[in-house]
Amino acid sequence: MADVNRGNRPLSPHLSIYRPQLTSITSILTRITGNAMLISSLLIVWWFLAAASGPAYFAIVNGFLTSWFGDLIMFFSVLGLWYHSLAGIRHLIWDNAKMMDIPTAEKLGWACIGGSVLLTLITVIVV
Repeated sequence: MADVNRGNRPLSPHLSIYRPQLTSITSILTRITGNAMLISSLLIVWWFLAAASGPAYFAIVNGFLTSWFGDLIMFFSVLGLWYHSLAGIRHLIWDNAKMMDIPTAEKLGWACIGGSVLLTLITVIVV
C-alpha cells in the first residue's frame, strides 16, 4: 500500500548545507573547457574556410577574430586548452590510483588552475 504520510516528511537539506569540493569544481571546469575548445576550434575552421573563400570574406572573418572580442575569445581558448591538458594529466595520474587522497587531490586541483593561468600568460607573452 502507498505511504500516505509521504508529504509530511522533511526534505533533504543537501542544497542548503552542501559545499562544493575543489575536485568537483575542477571536474566541471574540465567538461566546460572541453566544450569551449570545440567552439573555438570551429571559429578557427571558419577562419581557414574564409581564407580559402576569397579576400573579401576573409577580411570580414579576420576582422572579427582579430578584434578585441576575438582576442578575448582566443585568450580564453588558450586558457581552456592549457587547463584541459593539465586536468587530463591529473586524470591520468588518478587512473593509476596515485595521489587520490583528499589533500593531494586538492593540491593537484590548485596546480591545474595555477598552472593553466601561468602557461596561458607565458603563451600570450611569447606568441
